[in-house]
Amino acid sequence: MPEQLQVTAVLPVRAERLYNAWLNSEEHAAFTGSSAEIVPSVGGEFSAWDGYIRGKTLLLEPFQRIVQSWRTSDFPSNAPDSQLEILFEADGEQTHLTLNHTNIPDGQGPEYRQGWLDYYFEPMQAYFTAH
Repeated sequence: MPEQLQVTAVLPVRAERLYNAWLNSEEHAAFTGSSAEIVPSVGGEFSAWDGYIRGKTLLLEPFQRIVQSWRTSDFPSNAPDSQLEILFEADGEQTHLTLNHTNIPDGQGPEYRQGWLDYYFEPMQAYFTAH
C-alpha cells in the first residue's frame, strides 16, 4: 500500500524567494549541495541530486504552492510516480514550509522522511541563514 508523509520547517527566508529558489536550477543546487536541472513551468521536467530525483511540475501557485510528480531511482520500475505538494506560508521574513509527499512505494516512507530532513531542510536552513 502506498505511503504518505508530511514534513514541516520554518526557514529564515521570505516565501517569494524560497519559492523562486526551489524552481531555479542554480539556487536549488546551491541550497541542496547537489546538481539540479529545473524547467520552471507547468509541464516542465526537473531532476535533482545528480538525477537521483526526477519528475514534472503539475501545478504552480506563485509564492504559495508547487505540485510535482516525483520519483527516485530507488522506486520499483513498475511503481507510479509519487506526488509532492510544497506549501509556502509567508510569515514576515521567514516561511513555514510544508511538504506533503503521497503515493510513496510501500516501505520507503521512512527513508524519504529522513531524506527530506537531511538533504533538504537542514541544508536549506544553513544556506538561507547565510544568504
